Amino acid sequence: MYKYLFGPVYSRRFGISLGVDLSPEKKSCNFDCLYCELGKAKPVSNIYKEHQPEEIINEIKDFLSKNKNPDYITITANGEPTLYSKLDKLIEEINNIKGNTKTLILSNSSTIYKKDIQKTLTKFDTVKLSLDAVSENIFRKIDKPLKGISISNIIQGMKEFRKIFKNELIIEVLIVKFVNDDLEEIKKLAKVLREINPDRIDLGTIDRPPAYRVFPVNNEELDELAEIFENKGLNVNVVERKGIYAPEFELTELEIINTLKKRPLTTEDIENIFTFETKRKIERLEKEGKIKRKIINGKEFLCAIS
Repeated sequence: MYKYLFGPVYSRRFGISLGVDLSPEKKSCNFDCLYCELGKAKPVSNIYKEHQPEEIINEIKDFLSKNKNPDYITITANGEPTLYSKLDKLIEEINNIKGNTKTLILSNSSTIYKKDIQKTLTKFDTVKLSLDAVSENIFRKIDKPLKGISISNIIQGMKEFRKIFKNELIIEVLIVKFVNDDLEEIKKLAKVLREINPDRIDLGTIDRPPAYRVFPVNNEELDELAEIFENKGLNVNVVERKGIYAPEFELTELEIINTLKKRPLTTEDIENIFTFETKRKIERLEKEGKIKRKIINGKEFLCAIS
């Protein structure tokens, strides 16, 4: 069983993605977002028990030697990946072995104001940064950051990074009902995003089991909010699940549980991504009570039981 890898999973935005978890033992994040699918956790400033890049690279090499190349190798964490102090060395080594697979990092943007982080992120094919609000009070309410992190520093860091990053920059905005869906806040956010000028904005809402009891907005509301961004000349993608065109992957029972702990999957994901034998294992694990089904935002997910 892999310690650092999970999936592959089907991403609404990036196709078939092999996840690389830089904090496999424990959630390590400097945010405690209301909508986080990893659950609640006190914000921290570092990765719990950091591991050496060589250990992670060896697992990636092993996976690539046995499977078709995924669309992306996605650097993430059971938390925030830019807290990993050896990220620069890791991405350089991944770039040496990735072949035609692209690299992606999913960051909450908390460290983007740091020059060394900006330099490291320029080595990725795609960088996805989150920006859920631009007003300090709403930012603190939805993302619950570690003390000392300010939205003004994040916004300034994004603007600086955009000037030096020549590859694909995507900013994700996740809308939570009654928290950051106020029209005035959205208009302020659209103005800031125009100044940052990303290649694309992914506008979505909660569609996986969240850490706190919060709720998604409906599709009609998302479309209305998207118009505000589009009126600023921004390229907006309202995130929806589309048809899956995926090769089939084989997982062990331990790998299935590990993947579902980190990323609950819809029944559609499972039907399209995995081999017949893996689906049989999933059915067996469900009968044994090791995984369960959960409905959120009208979709059925399979989740690992902690």
